[in-house]
Amino acid sequence: MHSMALDKLRQQVATLKQQAEQFDKAKLFSKNRYMQAQPSLFDRAVFSTKSMNLADYVIEIEDEVSRLPPSEHRHAYTYALERIGAQVQAVFNVIKSTPIWVKENKSHYKPRPKQTVYKHAVQKIMQSSHELYDELKQNHEFERRLVLMIEERKMQMEKASPAKAQKLNLEILSTHARLGRCRKAISATEDKIQQVEKQQLR
Repeated sequence: MHSMALDKLRQQVATLKQQAEQFDKAKLFSKNRYMQAQPSLFDRAVFSTKSMNLADYVIEIEDEVSRLPPSEHRHAYTYALERIGAQVQAVFNVIKSTPIWVKENKSHYKPRPKQTVYKHAVQKIMQSSHELYDELKQNHEFERRLVLMIEERKMQMEKASPAKAQKLNLEILSTHARLGRCRKAISATEDKIQQVEKQQLR
């Protein structure tokens, strides 16, 4: 991710922290028995923090951003970004639902558990990204096998008869065509992954 995108993420987190602090000051959960009975606002799959204050969760997000691995470590870096994106969205969803919480607290209406909603949303984000990474991994493995096949055929050609060499050469050309299609698929999957990352940083 470019430094501009990282700066944008930091700005989003800073804004989110201000909103979370305002949300905590309003003490919207204090009159809600269901929420008071909860040990934590979010599922453990999203946050390791246990608290009923939103600002505590934003502090965890800030820590995650500060500990981002180098972008060269693509898999670890992208996984960390996925987690941060899911965390930002989860906190934002609570803040966005503030008017609903006020109404529910006033009417003493027991709200539906929000944790499952967040969990499904995060699982959906993670699933789409993980599926793409699995696809990318499979394509890279296929690419490796095709390159090996080409190298093997080239070595066989050195000792082969003219007729056999011609047959091997056709196989090499055919494998090169498959390798080209495989590399196109890799590029397409990488583009999809970048699109998913951009969506998570909006």
